[in-house]
Amino acid sequence: MLVLTRKTGQEVIIAGEIRITVTSIGDGRVKLGISAPPHIKVDRAEVAARIAAEEAEASALDLVCG
Repeated sequence: MLVLTRKTGQEVIIAGEIRITVTSIGDGRVKLGISAPPHIKVDRAEVAARIAAEEAEASALDLVCG
């Protein structure tokens, strides 16, 4: 894991096409702005986990019913 220190308004660029900007810092939180091409899906970790679980459940149902 790469750990960086950034200030408000500073950015990190990944693979030349994903831009992460620190938009604010305070109250124990950091707000990030993320710009990525449309073909790259960006989700919070808990949303990605829920989607993966739903897809696994649907796949299991297809195997049982199909």
